Amino acid sequence: MKFKVILFFLLIFFTNCSFSQSGINKFLTPSDSLNIPRRNTVIITEASLASLTLIGLNQLWYADYPKSSFKTIDDSEEWLQMDKLGHVFSSYQLGRIGANTLDWAGVRQKDQLIYGSTLGLGFLTVVEVMDGFSEEWGFSWSDMAANVAGTGLYVGQELLWQDQRIVLKYSFHTTDLAAQRPDVLGDGFFEEVLKDYNGQTYWLSANINSFLKTDRIPKWLNLAFGYGADGMLTGNPSDPLFLNQNRVRQYYLSLDIDLTRIKTNSHLLKTIFDVLNVIKVPFPTLELNSKGRLKFHYIYF
Repeated sequence: MKFKVILFFLLIFFTNCSFSQSGINKFLTPSDSLNIPRRNTVIITEASLASLTLIGLNQLWYADYPKSSFKTIDDSEEWLQMDKLGHVFSSYQLGRIGANTLDWAGVRQKDQLIYGSTLGLGFLTVVEVMDGFSEEWGFSWSDMAANVAGTGLYVGQELLWQDQRIVLKYSFHTTDLAAQRPDVLGDGFFEEVLKDYNGQTYWLSANINSFLKTDRIPKWLNLAFGYGADGMLTGNPSDPLFLNQNRVRQYYLSLDIDLTRIKTNSHLLKTIFDVLNVIKVPFPTLELNSKGRLKFHYIYF
């Protein structure tokens, strides 16, 4: 299985009781001009987190497998491309976080795009190179294309609209397949969230009001298009040990909420909404799969 880190975090907890509510709001308010101490804090924090994550990956992920000379592989047909969407999602979200933290520091928009939104692409490229020197995996050009697509989705919208009208989101539900291969698909909920592609859905969540420009629709209401897959016990559809897999692609249509467009004067709430906005809000959903079956979900996770 060619699965890498899917990073959709950067939640900062403020637990110092000496901060009043107004103090927290002031701290979280983006600077209207370059704030050098904030900028340096962002750079040091992101560099430290990236370094610690790469060291941890090397010890916990790669150390159990022998090294090799650099090689490439073609894994574009595995897992019905769900792993590739994981790369798109990771690159997009890390780039969004990188740009937002630089915005908080008052860095100009051009530099946010150059140095912030490329955070995910740079980090995942390093991980891909590490794969290239591992006997178990290899450098994947299709993974790199997915990483570029995620960064491009963020940067392209900023250049075109100065707004993220289309947000990439994620949802998950447990499946019975994980219990059949817990070593590959995860053992327990938190592992399954990252490893069980059968329960993952990736969404393009488009803000309706941003396109239609009407007051009749709430500014936070989105129309979401999802993609998922099911019936996969292994990445390779030709694996001789799993020839009877009932592999199927799934396409979804649903509503969603863009939490970042909910009006509030609290920058603490804005920060919380920004973090939670990576998750697709459960709604009634219409599903069409690659076998032509149409199904309605009263609530889909």
